[in-house]
Amino acid sequence: MKKFLKHVIGIDVAQDELVVCLGQLGEDLVPAIYGNKAFSNTAKGFSELVSWVKKKGSVGRFVMEATGVYHEDLAYYLTGNGYEVSIVLPNKISNYFRTLDIKTITDETAAEAITLFGLSRHLDTWTPPKESYRMLRQIIRERDQILQSRTAAKNQLHAENAGAYPHKSSVKRTQKLIAFLDKQEQEINQEIKELVQNDPEIKKTLKVLCTIPGIGLLTASTVLAETNGFDLIRNKRQLVSYAGLDVREKISGTSVKGKPRISKKGNRYLRKAMHFPALAAIRHDERYKAIFARLVARTGIKMKGAVAVQRKLLEMIYVIFKSGKPYDKEYLKKLESSIAAP
Repeated sequence: MKKFLKHVIGIDVAQDELVVCLGQLGEDLVPAIYGNKAFSNTAKGFSELVSWVKKKGSVGRFVMEATGVYHEDLAYYLTGNGYEVSIVLPNKISNYFRTLDIKTITDETAAEAITLFGLSRHLDTWTPPKESYRMLRQIIRERDQILQSRTAAKNQLHAENAGAYPHKSSVKRTQKLIAFLDKQEQEINQEIKELVQNDPEIKKTLKVLCTIPGIGLLTASTVLAETNGFDLIRNKRQLVSYAGLDVREKISGTSVKGKPRISKKGNRYLRKAMHFPALAAIRHDERYKAIFARLVARTGIKMKGAVAVQRKLLEMIYVIFKSGKPYDKEYLKKLESSIAAP
């Protein structure tokens, strides 16, 4: 009877569906795929998935990508029922996918790639994040939605007032809506402060992170919450990719086609969190201003300079977090030399 060294259940997670692929690694170290099936991304689907895996053979490690929030319920369900779960950053799977002889990207081939990745790697077992990080992320994202709604309301009010005959009752309702959203933002800001105050570990961490010029409580809290305290991050490069701040160029032969653009394939909340601190740093900090100016002079592209400063600030947060020591100018010099390198 053939023995197997490893069993992996790779799962491509979407908002409504889980596409599952089963794989195993024999003593000959040759991976084999032996099952595929789709399930709903619901509690009922989770139960059906586990039952199906058990019927197909040995239950191994469940592997999935960190896909925003869509993977979380499943991860909590599996961990709560005693199964081993590994959650992988999307860029790792994307890079691995390119090494495979798979021509078409579908949910099924993505699940297969995740399975093969799990069979070929030694993966850490996922543990649920701190409750404080989860709560922080929820209320910070709620705040983001409120700010978007308020911006839309302000734009609506401006358009109404700019018209020849503003509708008084419409203007009044919009003003009331803006006042209500202002109050909600204030309540959430207070809730964030209270949550931080009630968690000594997070309070201590944020105090250190806020020593970085341009980084305030909200920015530092967002980065911690969106990375679960850098739980899946092993280095600065992974962090930059997870945030979608890596610059991509379309290259054909020896020609570059189109302007370089950030990938935007990562966590949009991280990118938004770094936007205004980077602009402030470029305007008011001579060191960051010099970095921006140097890159713009070299490339002629302002976006590259701005994104470089965003990356640098995000990397700085990671470095300070790992060291546990307050910011000093030497950190910036080290990061500056790494960005200047080709």
